[in-house]
Amino acid sequence: MSVDLDEPTTAAPARPRSRRRWLVALLVAVLLGQMAAAMVVTAVQQTPTIDEPVYVGAAVTYVQQHSLRYNPEHPPLGKLIMAAGLVFAHPRLDPAFRGNQTALGRHVLYEAGNDPDDLLLAARLPMIVLTVLFGLVVFLFARDLAGPRGGLLALALYAFSPDLIAHGSLATLDVPAAGFLLTATWLLWRARGRLLPYLPLAGVALGAALATRMSVLPAVPVLMLFAFLAGRRLRGVLAAAGLGVIAVAVVWVVYLAVDPTLRFLEPTGMPVIEGLRGLAVDLMPFPEPYRDGMRIQFAFEDRTYTGYLFGRTYRGELWYYLPAAMLVKTPLGMLALWLGGALALLAVPRLRIAALYVLVPPAVLFVVAMTGARDFGSRYAVFMPMFLAVAAAAVLALRWRWAHVTAAVLALFVAVSSLRTFPYYLPYSNEAFGGPDRTHLRLHDSNVDWGQDLGRLADRLRERYPGERVWLVYKGAGVPAAYGITAANPLQVPAADVHGLLVVSDSAAAKAGARLKALLRSSGEPVDEVGHSITIYRRP
Repeated sequence: MSVDLDEPTTAAPARPRSRRRWLVALLVAVLLGQMAAAMVVTAVQQTPTIDEPVYVGAAVTYVQQHSLRYNPEHPPLGKLIMAAGLVFAHPRLDPAFRGNQTALGRHVLYEAGNDPDDLLLAARLPMIVLTVLFGLVVFLFARDLAGPRGGLLALALYAFSPDLIAHGSLATLDVPAAGFLLTATWLLWRARGRLLPYLPLAGVALGAALATRMSVLPAVPVLMLFAFLAGRRLRGVLAAAGLGVIAVAVVWVVYLAVDPTLRFLEPTGMPVIEGLRGLAVDLMPFPEPYRDGMRIQFAFEDRTYTGYLFGRTYRGELWYYLPAAMLVKTPLGMLALWLGGALALLAVPRLRIAALYVLVPPAVLFVVAMTGARDFGSRYAVFMPMFLAVAAAAVLALRWRWAHVTAAVLALFVAVSSLRTFPYYLPYSNEAFGGPDRTHLRLHDSNVDWGQDLGRLADRLRERYPGERVWLVYKGAGVPAAYGITAANPLQVPAADVHGLLVVSDSAAAKAGARLKALLRSSGEPVDEVGHSITIYRRP
């Protein structure tokens, strides 16, 4: 039997499609691979940020003591994920330790005989893996809306986001909570065509978000609306109720996984929350430790904090702080694609329903975050680069001749801006605000200096300033002596006695009191900086 090679066969059209699929898969792997590499390098080079020791200490007690005593203001799931890495580091914890959660974190990292670098990396690696997996969700969600090219555009924005790389490489809770919420939203989008299996999975993802961080609670009614729309009428009511029941059940399971008996001792000085907020807490169908955590969070919101924005130190909160911080901390090309994607979702008829899913949850959370009392950083809106990366994919659905070329150029601009800041992602700011070496002039705290550069400071002092007297004002959770830094506090002696190197964390300088301000004024121009977060002066 002979075959005419000039005659078309049914298999031929499949080859280009197969090649395209392999090319898309390769590009996804490359984008996520570079993100993972950036996060690992960042994680290895950074010493503890302010929040991490508390979470690491609590994670160790979860595993070794099955205790919910520490860090009750945050649910356990994020810390349990950290514990999945910590168990391989075999952390030591003195069973007789007594102290608050800050002292616990210091004890576990620096006083119990553990290697702080190994322990911290072990806690950070599961978060890095989780952040990469959320990148796959971004790709799949955007592909559903705008095809493979849209998925790749969204993934590129996600993978090169300085905020996501910075906070995805830390043992903190902001990225996992936002990622689980995005996953739940995507699964509810898919549930529109088929409730099973997507609705139960969405309930699990929503429960995981709630069991990681309470800040996602305002989005719950929105997602229940999505569940109702997926079923409609009576079926929709049952779908919304089922979503809520599964999410609540996941929260209970997480708490019971830490302590099956829920032997939770109410923290000393538990605040009393009255009025509608207190009634809402009492009616929540969550474990008592969860509701006590909500009371603590409400009490935090009732306090007055000191903030810093564009060179101004202030007391209280500014409603425009978070939009301003996002304007500084987001690459310019990303801002343009976010805006274009949001407009495209509203302009393209077939995508208007998607605008409800992609734009409403982050909008609700952003408005709530704007009203918060803690003006501490863009991390409070880290859900924005996740959801709006998906929104940006809609640009490719526009019937505009140059849409694809413009999107590609802007995405390339984002990549270049992100790569230029490597490996200093935490203090990133875009080119319009001078880049990472100028961020400390605009913002403070987790936007630029969260205590992450103590190890880099130790290396700098050892390499460039051996044997010199060091005076240190450090804002962070690390212990300078653990990294070989011998320094005195310049605020405890007369200014005339401070001679040698004056080393100041930029967050401390941003909110400096009268004595530190006087020291800085009399110290002249800086002679060096470390990691764009610590400034060094020389005083004769």
